[in-house]
Amino acid sequence: MPQKALVIVPTYNEKENIQKVVPLLFEQFKKVKNWDMGVLVVDDTSPDKTYEVVKQMQQHNKKLHLLVNSKKSGLGGAYLKGMDKAFNQLGAEVVFEFDADLSHDPTKIPQFMEEIDKGADMVLGSRYMKGGSIPADWGFDRKFMSVVGNLIIRTILTNFVIKDWTGGYRAIRKKVYQKVAAGLEEAQFMGYTFQIGFLNNAVREGYKIVEIPFHFIDRTIGESKLPLSYMKDTLMYLFKLRIKDILESRIFKFLVVGGTGTLIQLTSLQIFRAMLPTFTLGLITNFLVAVFASIEVAIVANFILNNAWTFADKKLEKSKMFGKFLQFNLTSSGSIIIQLIVNFLGEKFVGIFDLFTLPIIGMTIDTGLVFVATGIIIGLFWNFFSYNKFIWKTK
Repeated sequence: MPQKALVIVPTYNEKENIQKVVPLLFEQFKKVKNWDMGVLVVDDTSPDKTYEVVKQMQQHNKKLHLLVNSKKSGLGGAYLKGMDKAFNQLGAEVVFEFDADLSHDPTKIPQFMEEIDKGADMVLGSRYMKGGSIPADWGFDRKFMSVVGNLIIRTILTNFVIKDWTGGYRAIRKKVYQKVAAGLEEAQFMGYTFQIGFLNNAVREGYKIVEIPFHFIDRTIGESKLPLSYMKDTLMYLFKLRIKDILESRIFKFLVVGGTGTLIQLTSLQIFRAMLPTFTLGLITNFLVAVFASIEVAIVANFILNNAWTFADKKLEKSKMFGKFLQFNLTSSGSIIIQLIVNFLGEKFVGIFDLFTLPIIGMTIDTGLVFVATGIIIGLFWNFFSYNKFIWKTK
């Protein structure tokens, strides 16, 4: 028995278009081999009663399905509800996203399914790769929003492999929906941002994604439903996403822990200096003892915080904690040695002299301060590398 694939068509006041698009889709289904193809219309209780037209068409086509939302849920909400019904109630293994206004080329559906048969998890209809296009008669503002908007998204997400991030012509396997949809809040992706959010999550999960070029055709019946808030909502989503990525990144956590360790070291240094009596034993002084004691306190704190937070996904087993702590001490001392070497070489071969004075606070920046800063930065790189390589290496 062939697997089932359903083309989800969200509608809102598409009474005239739906009568054209459904027959065209079923005509193309005849060219798809080894799949049981059907259509699921998701209507947001259209004032023009699009759903009534679909009900009439259903009397002559058992593979035409209908889901009527009691209230308008928007593009993202319609697709999420449609996917839930298609996968969990109608037994589909693949669904399509498809516009009711025939902006998407139905003749590409057999090619989409060929890519699915070859192992693709998602197939995207792309307007921005060779062989694809947008309408030539679009106004400058809409072309700018579409073309430049896609470029901005690709840049912010640092993904230039996928050419069309905002397109709504897609084929999606059930396993992608099951993994990705769980991370999408319907309220957050009510509009066109849904397309970016869904695709971004699929990319991050490592699914195989293929793009197929197609020529986007502007609707001839009805009005475009592209909201004015589209760019604002998209930019807000991307901004929040990047902030979230930064806050959850290992390097950010590492820097926060390092900064915390520095504060702990400076605080404990003052405490030890106050506690220890003044003494000198050869090269050993109370200040030197306080310095090394404060360094060790900071190392202990860094070890605990890195294990609990920075490298939480690689948390050490209790039986290995002591040995790894000794390794941590050794690798951390490498940063101190690096700083000493940088300062020594800088002072010996460059020398200490003033560079410039900050105009407002009057602080003089000299080469000595530059050597210290350089040593700290190199030391941080060393620590991050060594912690990943030796302490919390991949299991």
